[in-house]
Amino acid sequence: MSDPIDLLSLSRIELQQWVEMTDKRFRADQLYRWLWKQGARTFDEMSNLPASFRERLQNECKLQTISLSRTQTSADGTVKMLFLLASGRHVETVLIPDFDEEGDPSRLTVCVSSQVGCAMACSFCATGTMGFQQNLTSGEIVDQVRAANDVAVSTFGQRITNIVYMGMGEPMLNYDAVLGSVEKLTSEDGMGLAARRLTVSTVGLAGRIRQLAEEEYKVNLAVSLHSPFDDKRSSIMPINRKAKTDLTALMESIEFYTQTTGRGITYEYCMFEGFNDSVADAAELSKLVSRAPSKVNLIMYNSVSGLGFNQSSENNLNLFIARLVKDRVRVTVRRSRGQDIDAACGQLAVKHSTEV
Repeated sequence: MSDPIDLLSLSRIELQQWVEMTDKRFRADQLYRWLWKQGARTFDEMSNLPASFRERLQNECKLQTISLSRTQTSADGTVKMLFLLASGRHVETVLIPDFDEEGDPSRLTVCVSSQVGCAMACSFCATGTMGFQQNLTSGEIVDQVRAANDVAVSTFGQRITNIVYMGMGEPMLNYDAVLGSVEKLTSEDGMGLAARRLTVSTVGLAGRIRQLAEEEYKVNLAVSLHSPFDDKRSSIMPINRKAKTDLTALMESIEFYTQTTGRGITYEYCMFEGFNDSVADAAELSKLVSRAPSKVNLIMYNSVSGLGFNQSSENNLNLFIARLVKDRVRVTVRRSRGQDIDAACGQLAVKHSTEV
């Protein structure tokens, strides 16, 4: 007897193909809406499906869900959630609220994970210390969003507004599942979110950036840069040591992406004290990012114990910004959030794995 099919991991086309083996296509459309618009997680909830079809679902399929294992809430409102997967491994998700001048939530961003651990081994990242353990399915990614949305509604009285694929793992190394989750999140028969509200981040896999440019997904693209110098970037990001993914290849892929899609990108740049936060670094960064429409998001590093990196000083940050502004670079600053709850990527999962 074959293993049950996890319906939550199937694309819409795969779901249609499976249903049409014995039933008409409209049943697949009904099933898809139950799974992704109504969020049904048992077959008994699917009340407009005939009993014979639900029996087939029960006999041949499963709904591989995630379950909330732990929640931490920061003084600044950041909520970090640790989820248990069917594999027995854990993955984390962060809900990040931004507030207006009156203290009301103006933006609710959920940061989702695409893998357990990460093979990229960036030397400043807690997730990188775990190594790669597994890819998540598209359903497991979407279920993080659904759970975070429930928290957003119950805590802040509003639905989430934005999704960023910036949690554990390298999204472009789990490309099909990540883009499958995008389809489910943005489909009218799914959660119905606007694609412009979704941002996929990458350490710089040039081939995948080109592939994303050639496909129809209108999500935003963010690239983790962290240094405009090949030698510095290679010292903290092993991916940069390869000819197909070094700065030259990366910038060529970014130029292709912006020319093909007509959309700019965001460069993510962690500010590390004494490493990449000098005015000289800023001047070289200005030259690099001027090659394609873009903005630079400076990230005040959320320090991870034992990794040897510290957050830049306010003085260095201000001098860095001043040079970028002088060169007419669009720049924003993202402050560390949730420092009192292990909110740096991977910290909670690593901490949990050492406790069990």
